[in-house]
Amino acid sequence: MSTQPEAPRDRRIPGIPHTINAIAEALEGSDRARFKSEVLAAEESSVPGVMRRWWKTAMINRAPGAARSRSNAERGNSLMSVDDLIARISVA
Repeated sequence: MSTQPEAPRDRRIPGIPHTINAIAEALEGSDRARFKSEVLAAEESSVPGVMRRWWKTAMINRAPGAARSRSNAERGNSLMSVDDLIARISVA
């Protein structure tokens, strides 16, 4: 009997909807508070830019190993190229 190959694992990160509530829910702690503060204080024309910037932050935070990577970067260890990071956060 032969062993069947394992199905490839989907490494894509589920996308966060582009809504204020979804972005806020995806952020944690002080980031969530800063996002809400910025979006509530923004002029109408600035809201989309605030949302895009914080959406990117929320998506990067979902990347596997994001906390470890951030800690390494603060210490100057095990840095990752931007290209590698982008490849890890492909949106499903």
